[in-house]
Amino acid sequence: TYKSALAGLPFGGGKSVIIGDPKVLKTEALLEAFGRCVARMGGKYICAEDIGMTPSDMAVISRITPYVTGLPGKSGDTSPLTGYGVYRALLAAADRKLGRKLESVAILGFGNVGRNLAGHLVKENVRIYVADINQGNVTQAVEQFGATAVTTDEIFGQDVDALAPCSIGAVLNSRTIPLINARIVCGGANNQLEDVSADGRLLGDRGVLFVPDFIANAGGVISGSAEVTGRSEQDTLRMVEDIYGTCMKVFRIADETSCTPLEAAKKLATK
Repeated sequence: TYKSALAGLPFGGGKSVIIGDPKVLKTEALLEAFGRCVARMGGKYICAEDIGMTPSDMAVISRITPYVTGLPGKSGDTSPLTGYGVYRALLAAADRKLGRKLESVAILGFGNVGRNLAGHLVKENVRIYVADINQGNVTQAVEQFGATAVTTDEIFGQDVDALAPCSIGAVLNSRTIPLINARIVCGGANNQLEDVSADGRLLGDRGVLFVPDFIANAGGVISGSAEVTGRSEQDTLRMVEDIYGTCMKVFRIADETSCTPLEAAKKLATK
């Protein structure tokens, strides 16, 4: 809900999850069963592509219910605009915290969003360091993007401008935050803070500028919602680019009210 509000979307917030390894459990029968669950809501909920799902999976679900986005030939894969939105948020954080261009970023999780983010960074000659539990993703990062490979434990301590968590949630916690050497944390993962209140303050106490994930990764829901609202590609791209301005507005509120960017973002979203 915060994400949609700050992105200027006329929607609430919700998420559906099929628990299990998609490489093992995913079948067309399972996806159709999920479609029946969505159909029962009668349009109050619209599902979209995310981790472990593809546009072709969404097409299977659409056999059962029309309340689906991320379809092939329409909004499709939402990760390109998610990655671009994280890039825009990183630019804002760099302007705010560093007063210069980004020089180095450590990316935790090199799935679709991490790869798209990396593409924007390397075009600007930003050095990238990559960690992923999937060694194939790390190999791709090294071979395709010239990344430096590190382990998932080492990634937090890299001496870089920014750390970009782009994998699962709760990776920022009382164990990992003290290891962080970056001055900025801004990534594509949802729910990055294990303890929203305590870990948000801990980052601030360490002088780390944390860009709330529900601002940075909003490119996905902006992209997926386009086919629901009938928005043009040009307007969708503009909304994703506006993530930069939203970040700057949140940073100003945080300064003016002596609170963390996370608290400022929630204030703005609630308003």
